Amino acid sequence: SLINTAFCRIFTDDGYSVVPFKSQNMALNSFITADGKEMGRAQVVQAEAARKQPDVRMNPVLLKPTTDRKSQVIVMGKVKDNLDAVTYHEEKNSLREVVETTYYELLNENDIVVIEGAGSPAEINLKENDFANMGMAKIAKSPVIIVGDIDRGGVFASIYGTIMLLTPEERSYIKGVIINKFRGDVDILKPGLKKLEELIGVPVLGVVPYTNLNIEDEDSLTDKFRIKKEKNKSISINVIRLPHISNFTDFDIFDTFDDVQLTYVDGLTSLDESDLIIIPGTKNTIEDLIFLRESGLEKEIIKAHKNNIPVIGICGGYQMLGTKIKDPNGVECAIEEIAGMSLIDLETVFEDEKVTSQVSASIDFDVEDSVFSGIKGIQIKGYEIHCGKSINETGAIKILEKHGEKVEYNEGSVNSKGNVFGTYIHGIFDSMELSSKILSNIRKSRGLENKQEELSTYEEFKEKEYKKLASHIRMHIDIKKIYEIIEKGI
Repeated sequence: SLINTAFCRIFTDDGYSVVPFKSQNMALNSFITADGKEMGRAQVVQAEAARKQPDVRMNPVLLKPTTDRKSQVIVMGKVKDNLDAVTYHEEKNSLREVVETTYYELLNENDIVVIEGAGSPAEINLKENDFANMGMAKIAKSPVIIVGDIDRGGVFASIYGTIMLLTPEERSYIKGVIINKFRGDVDILKPGLKKLEELIGVPVLGVVPYTNLNIEDEDSLTDKFRIKKEKNKSISINVIRLPHISNFTDFDIFDTFDDVQLTYVDGLTSLDESDLIIIPGTKNTIEDLIFLRESGLEKEIIKAHKNNIPVIGICGGYQMLGTKIKDPNGVECAIEEIAGMSLIDLETVFEDEKVTSQVSASIDFDVEDSVFSGIKGIQIKGYEIHCGKSINETGAIKILEKHGEKVEYNEGSVNSKGNVFGTYIHGIFDSMELSSKILSNIRKSRGLENKQEELSTYEEFKEKEYKKLASHIRMHIDIKKIYEIIEKGI
């Protein structure tokens, strides 16, 4: 995804009209477009890199796992069905026309479409109805570049094995190889690269060294979940890593502050040293609440709350903070009702219809001498993705605009003590004003010196990272050869 993001920015900087495209994406990190449609977050990042507005056509099929065996199937931004893997692969051929139509629409409107595959192009058990990898290359009549991840080991074998498992026709589409995430001296690698080129008959276009970039990750393979605590970080924010965690990019902004340690907690760990605890979104609220209960993390969250450590819940995490969650129609799972954490007086009922909308709003509460001090009136933007409807909300946020139209109603809740807050709005922390104020309040409560932030907006920070990525890829990949491959085609 990051290599494709770099190409989107490089081609755009070189004066071309560029869009990303991934026919089928499997991820719990999703985004809501301006017209209320749902798409994978990776293509949103790539669209930003290409300086384009996210368009659901960039990701016509999105699979969101609900259990180990079933996924919600989203087609052109709307829920189509919930299917197990076998049934989906039997029925997926019916989606080929949607994929083909949307791809050629984007191609007709732009100079270059940067296509991302999904998994391996040599999944020989899934090739019959494939429209994500070599099947997509055939639909688009597009040259293919194989990207190998050397960080996992065995990169020469994986590249060679991948190409050898393709049919002769499919191999004719492969025009080059990129090796990604290299650590060490590239001169040591060169004899292997030469031998690989002789074996596969296509050139190695570059070896990309591993580098630290703060760009939103697509899914749970992110390195962010493995980051360990650093001693020089004075503020501790703990995000609960739920089994079905979704939209963890909601918290990426905290990584832009050099005194903040953002940690994802998934085992029984004391939360007593936290400055802030966040329970994120999830694709299966009830089952993830059971996980918190059985792992002992729920007790730790409640204990931390009693010690006046603030707790914030986003979407599914917000629902868990209430007194009760009901799923009478089996929207998420077979459990019809479960008690919540009772940190907010709130009851949630799951409904069949999914809410998907972009919103503009303002914070409508303020708690003196707390992490939430002085936040009332701060303007925020974000999006909602949920099936649950919560009853008895206190109205912590005033919605001012929805789907681009002016509205006025309240959502979200804050508890009577003023140290628990929940909302359905994803992306709320992307407001640098809100995040900076929360951190400023934490510093004040801890007697720490407040900091003047270098960047005024999160968008400014992301733009800086896209530039860094594009520069890094230009330095290590033969971009001239990439343009020759595009020009020549298959």
